[in-house]
Amino acid sequence: QLIFADEPTGALDSKSSQEVIRLLTDLSRQGHTIILITHDPDVAKVARRQIRIADGELVEDTGAEMPSAQIPETDQNGRRHSRLGDWQEALKSAVRSLHSNLFRTALTLLGIVIGVASVITMLAIGEGARKDVVDRISTMGSDLLLVRPGGPDQRGGRWSVTTLVPSDFKAINEIEGVLAAIPELTGGQTLRYSNRDHSAEINATSFRFPVARQWPVVEGTFFSAQDEASYAAVAVLGKTTANALFPDESPLGKHLMVNNVLFQVIGVMDEKGASPMGQDQDDVVFVPYTTGSLRIFGQTHLRNITVAVADIDRMDEIEALIHDTLMARHGIEDFTIRNMASLIETISETQNTLTWLLGSIAAISLLVGGIGVMNIMLVSVTERTREIGIRMATGARAWNILQQFLTEAWLVSAIGGLIGVVIGIAATRIIGSLGTPIHMTLLPMALAFGCA
Repeated sequence: QLIFADEPTGALDSKSSQEVIRLLTDLSRQGHTIILITHDPDVAKVARRQIRIADGELVEDTGAEMPSAQIPETDQNGRRHSRLGDWQEALKSAVRSLHSNLFRTALTLLGIVIGVASVITMLAIGEGARKDVVDRISTMGSDLLLVRPGGPDQRGGRWSVTTLVPSDFKAINEIEGVLAAIPELTGGQTLRYSNRDHSAEINATSFRFPVARQWPVVEGTFFSAQDEASYAAVAVLGKTTANALFPDESPLGKHLMVNNVLFQVIGVMDEKGASPMGQDQDDVVFVPYTTGSLRIFGQTHLRNITVAVADIDRMDEIEALIHDTLMARHGIEDFTIRNMASLIETISETQNTLTWLLGSIAAISLLVGGIGVMNIMLVSVTERTREIGIRMATGARAWNILQQFLTEAWLVSAIGGLIGVVIGIAATRIIGSLGTPIHMTLLPMALAFGCA
């Protein structure tokens, strides 16, 4: 560009004059042609070529060494390829401006940092809670159907309903596609071994239980079909129960008292962990259904029937077949079927909604931080009107001014976003170390940084 500067320092003090001269020198180095008209010899000295005119006549021309490497090439439209240089200069100017107002810059960064860190932390906590609940439900098996007594509109406690009987699970076992249908009759009892007492849940069930629930035995063995048919007084312990009654010895072969009946321990189950409701699934004793119904509970009706499906893709089809089978047997819908795969999907969707709700709440702080940056930039523009005027007087276009302030805003947001990501990750790890389930993914961090 060709810039005419007529007495640019005529009405300025010495400091402002030096700033204008520096700007003109920088523009010249970038390849712009500066024609400076002045009566001040000190100002004229900065020019590479000086032309003196007196009484309308040329009296002196010092000549000039034409710069070559500093002038960029032009394209066919005559425009210099200086966009990269413009951005580099805008970045340098932004760094100088932010460094000259460190306290204001720090306050501006604070809003962005808090916003980004809170979004990352809240989404990590929400995702961790969702994953924890889904994992707990998944421990029960995603290929299971749970049949419980009492219809969908049943009021009161389901444990008092006696609509499921042993012949029901036998009929379900005959349905094509059912891997195993196991009865379960449960209730709390006090166990005794030697001088130790322990309260645990008794689960009278089928020998197919480990296969249906995908819950292996780690010591000994599970009871067999023969044990079930012969009403054998044998028991398999959960990890918690085994550790409580036999802390310093192997429970295999030992006898414990349950409801005044001696049971021989033949196995110990693998550790399962907490249930979806937070109950310890390992604080349990498994006994044959026949033995438990006769000698412990004194009843034959079932608390529930757990159905393992051979092909998970046929879950809905087999659920309908079970419904039709029980309707044909009972005549009324006095039972409820729960599809674990659908339950996991529903809970996962609900938790996802809650997670994004938490993220939305946290995003408000990020929005406030963005408004803070906007306000600071507005104040900065107001305070620097003199600088803007000088730049425009020396040839800067409106785009150059806008470019400078946009670069400052982007730089503040980028630095604040990076610091916020680091603090968010650190805060999430600290919260996780305190026992809160967390799960960090790349998407929330990228979204938070991008929105900053």
